[in-house]
Amino acid sequence: MKAIRASIDIGSNSILLLAGDFSNGYKELLNESNVTGLGRDLDKNKAFLDIAMEESLEVLKNYSQMVQKIGINPEDVIVTATEAARVAQNAKAFIQEVKDQTGLKIQIITGAGEAYFSTKGILFNTSFKEDRICIMDIGGASTELISVNPQTMEILTDFSMPFGAVRCTNWTEEGTVEEKLLEIKSDFSEKLKKIKSEKLYCVAGTMTSVANMYLGHKEFQEKKIHGLGFSTQEVFSMVDKYKNYSTDDYLAQFPFLDKRAKTINGGLKVATTVFNWLNIKEVEISTYGLRYGTLEQGSIPDEFIA
Repeated sequence: MKAIRASIDIGSNSILLLAGDFSNGYKELLNESNVTGLGRDLDKNKAFLDIAMEESLEVLKNYSQMVQKIGINPEDVIVTATEAARVAQNAKAFIQEVKDQTGLKIQIITGAGEAYFSTKGILFNTSFKEDRICIMDIGGASTELISVNPQTMEILTDFSMPFGAVRCTNWTEEGTVEEKLLEIKSDFSEKLKKIKSEKLYCVAGTMTSVANMYLGHKEFQEKKIHGLGFSTQEVFSMVDKYKNYSTDDYLAQFPFLDKRAKTINGGLKVATTVFNWLNIKEVEISTYGLRYGTLEQGSIPDEFIA
């Protein structure tokens, strides 16, 4: 396995790049994030919007150039796509266009793959004393819940629910959000019972953004939020405080949100819904998400390819 490698996580809301050198421990070389909203209006259209594909392609062209500058062939980058790509009818055409334009080879992974790599990511360069932790990964179109033994890396429970920050934003605009959430709670009631914890370890853009908002940051400060813990009551208080905020209001107070300002209320809706379903009292933030897991693994096992 090559010492210097890169991974890209193409989500329903954001596209993330990570590159590192493993020749002597781990040294981070690249860490980039861009919100493109690839999964916007996905439930209504059953396909990626042209504008979302165009914006995503431009980001991926840039990432391709960046990895080449540090000596990585774009074909060797581990590129994963998740829920939105599993649903969109034009995902294959988009994937081919990306390959043709950038040399990047996108692999669509399963919900189980998302859970595995999110778990592997959160354990990246991190030690836990517990023999069981629970993880929440809120994406744009799906949310993963995982129970894992961090000592053995044994996943005890994992499942992917079809709601995320982008989907909840769209459902809110359509006036169907409460109906949709009731359906999901019913569909996953038995699996939700298996996640027994008062604490969730949270990865991905929604909760890292919430952590920066909690600290009052105007710029995204990754190092200050990794490992940050706070009560779920603080999140509920934030929802109440910002319930009438428009996108412009969010951008004025929290410029780092950028395009995520459009979906942060949807992401908060997902988070607080899960907190209520599971009676969660505390969260801890990890900035080590799925892309850290795929980077460390170095490849995607066949069992996780959709």
